[in-house]
Amino acid sequence: MLHKCEGIVIRTNAYGENNKILTIFSEELGKVGVMARGANKPSSRFTAVSQLFSHATFVFQRGTGLGSLQQGEIMDSMRSIREDIFLTAYASYIVELMDKVTEEGIRNQALYKLLYQVLHFMDDGYDPEILTFIYELKMCDRIGITPQLNGCASCGAKEGNFAFSIKEGGFLCNRCFHKDSHLIKISPATLKILRALYYYDLDRMGNITLKEETRKEIRFVIDEYYEAYSGIMLKSKRFLKQMGALKANFEQNDRT
Repeated sequence: MLHKCEGIVIRTNAYGENNKILTIFSEELGKVGVMARGANKPSSRFTAVSQLFSHATFVFQRGTGLGSLQQGEIMDSMRSIREDIFLTAYASYIVELMDKVTEEGIRNQALYKLLYQVLHFMDDGYDPEILTFIYELKMCDRIGITPQLNGCASCGAKEGNFAFSIKEGGFLCNRCFHKDSHLIKISPATLKILRALYYYDLDRMGNITLKEETRKEIRFVIDEYYEAYSGIMLKSKRFLKQMGALKANFEQNDRT
């Protein structure tokens, strides 16, 4: 049976000398796997559409198993991402997380739209770290670890001084601080920004600027939260942290 879908390549695996198995996250079919025969040959018509991050239309033959790619037309190669090692690191984490938390053949238009928007905005030059914060926070719903950011996770209070509690799974008011001896005390501004990023409407994407101290606090909270609740350990996340440290060293050397 012949299928057609628009999608983004979120994983590639070599198969034999010249073939590739593509994992595509699509709007119409969800996550699908297809064989791109001869994709590694220099003259292959599948070269462009079989690259990681490629946004394309795919036509493939499929029975009960792996599909066989018949046609592909590139819509966006994500060239800027591919040519920048730091952007590649962020985008690799984005697609690996999507691959990890989704099952094949289950359609989810909201997840496809989120993936599409984050990668395209990243390719267009928007801040990759802020986009990753937004993505990670929104993916909490998919993973089933939605944090409580609308009030105290313990008593429900909306007013007072707040901190973030990994143990309680969200904001904790000053009257409930005693419930978590490992409370993460970050600035009130950071708490507001954390909540704003979770609810951020990517349809209205604009340039967001954050101070480095704010970034560090948000990064720490999200990393600790994911580590405590998601059960997800990704190679791309470790690589991203290494690249972040490398970038910080570069920037420090430039200043000195």
